[in-house]
Amino acid sequence: MNIIAGQIAEFLKNHAPFNQLRSDELAEIASNIRVVNLEKKQTLFKTNDALHDSFYVVASGVVNISVIVDAEENIIDKCHEGSIFGLRPFFAKNNYKVTAKAREDSLVYAIPISVFKPLLANNAEVLNFLLENFASNLPEDRSSKGNLVSDSGFYSEKQSEAQFFQTLAYNTTPLLATSDNTAQEVAQMMAESLKNNVIIFEKNGPIGIVTHADLASKIATGRYPINIPVSNIMSSPVVTVLENVSLAEAQLLMLKNNVTHLCVTIDGTDKSTIKGVISEHDLIAAQASNPGVLIKEIKRSLSSNELKEIRKRLTNLIQSSIQKNIPLTHITNIASEINFAILKRAVELSILDLGSPPARYAWLSIGSQGRKEQLLLTDQDSFLVFEDVPQNKYIEVKDYFLKLGKKTTATLEKIGYELCPYGHMGSNMMWCKSLSDWIKQYNNWMNATRENTDNLSGIFFDYELVIGEQKIETAINNIIYENAINNTLFFDFLGNEALRKNAALSFFKKFIVEEEGIHKDKFDIKTRALMPLIDGARLLILSYDIKGINNTYTRFKQLAIADPKHSEIYLNCAEAYLFLTRIRTLEGLKNENSGQYINLEELSKIDREKLKNALIPMKELEELIKDNFQLTQFS
Repeated sequence: MNIIAGQIAEFLKNHAPFNQLRSDELAEIASNIRVVNLEKKQTLFKTNDALHDSFYVVASGVVNISVIVDAEENIIDKCHEGSIFGLRPFFAKNNYKVTAKAREDSLVYAIPISVFKPLLANNAEVLNFLLENFASNLPEDRSSKGNLVSDSGFYSEKQSEAQFFQTLAYNTTPLLATSDNTAQEVAQMMAESLKNNVIIFEKNGPIGIVTHADLASKIATGRYPINIPVSNIMSSPVVTVLENVSLAEAQLLMLKNNVTHLCVTIDGTDKSTIKGVISEHDLIAAQASNPGVLIKEIKRSLSSNELKEIRKRLTNLIQSSIQKNIPLTHITNIASEINFAILKRAVELSILDLGSPPARYAWLSIGSQGRKEQLLLTDQDSFLVFEDVPQNKYIEVKDYFLKLGKKTTATLEKIGYELCPYGHMGSNMMWCKSLSDWIKQYNNWMNATRENTDNLSGIFFDYELVIGEQKIETAINNIIYENAINNTLFFDFLGNEALRKNAALSFFKKFIVEEEGIHKDKFDIKTRALMPLIDGARLLILSYDIKGINNTYTRFKQLAIADPKHSEIYLNCAEAYLFLTRIRTLEGLKNENSGQYINLEELSKIDREKLKNALIPMKELEELIKDNFQLTQFS
């Protein structure tokens, strides 16, 4: 840790909640902090600005937090040295609701959320401090009970992202009783159903709750007779929450109200229909599939069996998140981090067996893994690059990395990632070679395309470093973008590849389905719908010299900025890609496969219509590609 980072760590440990962290955690945060100098009256962010990727701590000076009321700026908080602000990116996905402006010349530390979030998995006190801080500074109204109302920051747009947006599975068939039932009747209900609580309701709304603890402390002790009306022993009022309450919110509400159960209702109040009940046990169960916890377990795993069990829990997390209507972009982001942690650990376990690598290297995932779009257990795609070594060492070094590739791909296969049917893996000697050899490979692919297309696949331009040297990945980046400049031949090849996919709809706008084989009468959503969008986005992002963006959805979003004239097409393609991915993922989860072939008969009429509408932007994209790259043979 350098001197400046050391000084920052020293500062942080004197202020809450950082004083709850270990020294190594503080060091990691301090090493990633960005120092922001604010001049007097300079705005860091204002109401309706897009959220930043960091939250902030005042190192010196004062920052005012304000809102606009009746066209006037109203200061709602003054942040002095050690104060935290700008927490909205942690807990909500809509834009800032307040303005942060320096009252005087100030120094602010910007702490990247991506660095800080993983530390929360084992630091509940820190998480609760942030939640309390965020809640206490919300400009929105509060309910009369002091609980956050449904349109507050916690429940923004019905999807809370608190604590990795982890939502809860809970009892959706709660036991219900009225205040006229006796304690004995309620006790019998619990005993017969093996449940430990009963919600007491009146006109659909909950008015109280009785638990085993209430029966033990009030009935078993003789304080009340067993035939007393249950209203005499129930805990009231019951704490209510919305249907999609997050793990962190539930933890906070239980702590704040000193309760062990929460009642779920349609609108989060005690005036609406009861949907279920959340217990402390549900929180413990949810922690088991918390992304931060999963990543920590991955890092400690010592076998493919352990990693396989964690990957199963990731599948459950994806499924429950989709059911809770968590935005697919967020699900993909979290799933990608966990997938990459598994891939990295598989390589590390191989190295533990083989011994230290004889040279620096880079293991790169390609295809859907490289684009960070892998929600289902599809096949694995990768390539291996090792640094240039003296000629007399080359065979020995390559032999080690081939063994590394074979051992790792075998481990990944045991976890559930099938081997690539085309052999696009680091275990294949064609795709395990030195940096110089890879540079020659890309040069040949991109500059003599028509003569070297046998082994060329677009997925080799969708890659992400899993483990190894960033400099090696950067060298690959550089050679690709250098070769791409004014490379008509290369873009002609990629353009034709993007347009060569099978049509999705017939002339009469009917779905074109498989005519024979085991998938007869099913729709190939991967080949006919998703791949044209994936290939088109790759082609255009390379042609606009936009670096560092591999994800298809994000590529279209970036293209809308780079080419505003056609922004509507790109944005439509982005939304279409999300919808198609959602349909494929649901199909794959339901059938425990890749989700490539859709049984259209099992889709609702509305979803079939939405699917057809999602295919419309593909035609606009096709015309755009033909026009941009002067491709006429597919007209």
